[in-house]
Amino acid sequence: MGFSGHLVFARSSRPLLEAPVFDNLDEELKATVHAWESRPGGWQTLQLDSGTWDEADLPALVEWSRAPACVAEVSDSSLALVAGLNTAGERWQAWLNLDNAARLLTEEPEDLEDQLLWLDTPEFHEAVRYKRAELDAEIPTDAGGAIAWTAAAGIPVAPQKAEIEELLRSHETFAEDLFSTLLDRLGFPQAT
Repeated sequence: MGFSGHLVFARSSRPLLEAPVFDNLDEELKATVHAWESRPGGWQTLQLDSGTWDEADLPALVEWSRAPACVAEVSDSSLALVAGLNTAGERWQAWLNLDNAARLLTEEPEDLEDQLLWLDTPEFHEAVRYKRAELDAEIPTDAGGAIAWTAAAGIPVAPQKAEIEELLRSHETFAEDLFSTLLDRLGFPQAT
């Protein structure tokens, strides 16, 4: 069983866990938060268990930090939905591990009696291929949003859109690793 929860990425001169968005966490929950190695420039990543992050926390974190931030909602380490926000309120999002996301997002027929039987049908596999194509068509827009967000974060080297698109189409065993690689490819300095 893999990790399910959130990876929160933001810039701060203080420990990120001191941000007011985490004030509602009791000490027991705060003890479960794992801080990844910091990146130069004050960029930090926190790994939070499920149930400790709310969608409204991202705008509050951006306001507090006065810098763009993003969060990856990870499901069992197999896929993640990354959402970023800059200080002007512009958002972007992208799926990591697109094949797994397509399987998750494929709608089940309304008259479905047994989900396990559905997963082994040609109709299911065709529906997954269709959903994968839909998600793939969004990748250029997703990559463009990520690149614009990176520029708003003050990263001086512009990432190559083709590289970001390739990464968004790639697969890693752990979505957490893919998230870290995405940050690297976007030009954020690597942890030392």
